[in-house]
This record gives sequence, C-alpha cells and structure tokens, in this order.
Amino acid sequence: MQQAPLYFAEKTKRYHMKKQKEKNPDLETFKALLQSVEKFTEEDVNYLMEDLEHWGFFRMPASCKKHNCYEGGLLKHSLNVCQMAQMLREQALSIRPDLAPLLPMDSVIIASLLHDVCKSGIYQKVTRRLKNEIGLWESSSAYNIDYSYLPVGHGEKSVIMLLRSGLDLSDDEIMAIRWHMGGWDLPYQSQEMIASQKKACEITPLVTLIHTADAMAANLMERPYTIL
Repeated sequence: MQQAPLYFAEKTKRYHMKKQKEKNPDLETFKALLQSVEKFTEEDVNYLMEDLEHWGFFRMPASCKKHNCYEGGLLKHSLNVCQMAQMLREQALSIRPDLAPLLPMDSVIIASLLHDVCKSGIYQKVTRRLKNEIGLWESSSAYNIDYSYLPVGHGEKSVIMLLRSGLDLSDDEIMAIRWHMGGWDLPYQSQEMIASQKKACEITPLVTLIHTADAMAANLMERPYTIL
C-alpha cells in the first residue's frame, strides 16, 4: 500500500514526458523551413527559435479580429504566406525565368516566414461580454493589443527584432520584410516613406512577391468558410 503513491507518481511523470514529446506539426514545418536556408547554421536556427518562443510568437493569433484570430494563428499564417510565396515564385519564373537570381528560394522563405515577427507578444487574451447569434449576452474570449514593447512600427520592427536575434539578412530580405504591408503601411504625409517604398519595389521583386503572398494568404487561404 505504501508503494501506491510512488506508482501513480511515476505514471504521472511518464504521462507528462510523453505529452512534452508530442510534436506540433506546424512548429516542426516552420523549423524545417528555416533549417533549409543555406546560410543559416543550426545554431542560428536554435537561437531564433528560442527568441521566438520567448517573445510569444508561436502562441500569438495573426490578428485580433480578422484572419486566424486564435492561439497559434500567427504561426499558421506565416506558413501560409510561405506556401503562397513559393507558389507565386514558381508561376512568376515560368513566365520570367530571368528573375530567378532576384528571387532566390532562401530569401523567399526567410521573408515570408518572418515578416510578422513584430506581432510577437502584442496580443493579450481577455474575456468580454458579447451578444451571441440569438442576442443573448455571453462570455467570449478575445484579444486586446498592447504596443508597449518597441513601438517603432510594423515591418521595421520585424527587421529590428530579427537583426537583434543575430540573423544575417540581405538588403533584399530587409526591404521585403520592411515593406510587406505595401501601401497600407504608408504615412501619406511623408514623401520620403512613399519614395522609399516605391524604390524598394523597383530594386527587388521580392518586395512585391511577399506583399502579394501576405495579402493572398490573409484574404484567400484564411478567409472564413461560408456555409451555403
């Protein structure tokens, strides 16, 4: 009888160890894509994964109200953008094979997977009282946004965080991440910003590719299903 507690304690320990070993398919795919980038060492990838975990990247929704508004939604969105970017690259090169040197696969993976690192930690889960479909009030999970950490913008914040994590980003990758929002991220009272975004698009097609892939992932792949 005295050994029963030890038996159950050991069984509980084995159960938790088993749960810890269970793999998140999206997380494994994300890491494998980073590992496929030739210039990234295993140490680079491990450091980045640790930073992303510390920042809360893998737990974030992709938005607070719209696309992929659920825990882990940002990770799924990043994979969707990467998938869409690779498809767009393939189609573009079938028409313009001369663009291949300007659209290396590694740069496409880096910019698409990591464009929204800036969203790490900004969404805070809360409970709100909302009316349901029949007009009754009920408690519902939602997200608030907190821009307290490094409030320097959107794409530029992603670039800063990645550089702080020690990643070696090319100029084209920096521009594609910085301007992945396209015109939606432009303050129209700043002619310098407008000119910079336009020039970035002229310098590298990677900017347009990532912006288009992001928009298509959010508005097509992640569009809510309609019940007919």
